[in-house]
Amino acid sequence: MTGLNETLLPEQLIKVRQTPVGIAGLGGLGSNVAWHLVRSGFLRLVLADFDRVEASNLNRQVYFPDQLGLLKTEALAENLLRINPDLDLKLWPVLVTPDNVQTIFGQCPIWVEGFDRTASKKMFVEEGLTAGKKVVGASGLAGWGDTDTIRTMHWGSGLSVVGDFCTDVAKDQPPFSPRVGVVAAKQANLVLAWVLNEGCDQQ
Repeated sequence: MTGLNETLLPEQLIKVRQTPVGIAGLGGLGSNVAWHLVRSGFLRLVLADFDRVEASNLNRQVYFPDQLGLLKTEALAENLLRINPDLDLKLWPVLVTPDNVQTIFGQCPIWVEGFDRTASKKMFVEEGLTAGKKVVGASGLAGWGDTDTIRTMHWGSGLSVVGDFCTDVAKDQPPFSPRVGVVAAKQANLVLAWVLNEGCDQQ
């Protein structure tokens, strides 16, 4: 990752390397967000997902055929460490619930939501905001077509949400890599901007 020394000031690189980021859900959003963050210089990631890699994941998630059946936490860690072997990864192969979310992500000033289910999204956002975290979520990323409809909305509470806010995943609107990737990239870019522009207190 020597190229980052040429693109970021030393004090910026220190901020990025020292800030822990929590990612809940390691599917199309979470795995791609992690990929972008590591390539941006982040070293400290907390990754949580109880699921395993399936063949249907390969069209939009950062996994490979030889990883089918592996826990997503394990497979994603393997792939991220190939980018930067100096990462500090904390892996939680568990279902994230109100009972464990603070234990898992409490050390992270920034939380990234990558869940499929609305109830999980709501729980994660509420728990994060209650704990005074900055939270970035997603809403509306399915299908194909105009990516200019994907935008970011911000709330003073510390919440930002990326998406088009209308195209939920459905039988006639499956998730595809391009639009999922755009949302994930915007989520990761927002995390980077928060750290570089505002700084985030270490927990």
